[in-house]
Amino acid sequence: MSAQPDHAPLTPYAPAPGAPAELLAQLRADKRADTWVPAFERQWAAALEESRKSFSLAPLYEVVQEWQGLIVSAPAVDAFVASDYDDSDFLDMAELRGRRR
Repeated sequence: MSAQPDHAPLTPYAPAPGAPAELLAQLRADKRADTWVPAFERQWAAALEESRKSFSLAPLYEVVQEWQGLIVSAPAVDAFVASDYDDSDFLDMAELRGRRR
């Protein structure tokens, strides 16, 4: 009898080795670089420290994946903001919670 599993385990998302550097270059080229680059660097440093403690690359992968998603979705967010969408009927849930107290 074999101790091997009868199914192949799922491979976790693993970015290319150069992905963090490419990501940082994209962030620096973006119009939001003043806020995005320092935020990425803080998250990367925290993930790097966590990876050192846990001996896992998962925290680093998560940071790369999150920021890749932000970059990909930024044009859609920009288009939505530029559309002058009327959100005057928006309910501010924080304000509603404050009224209950």
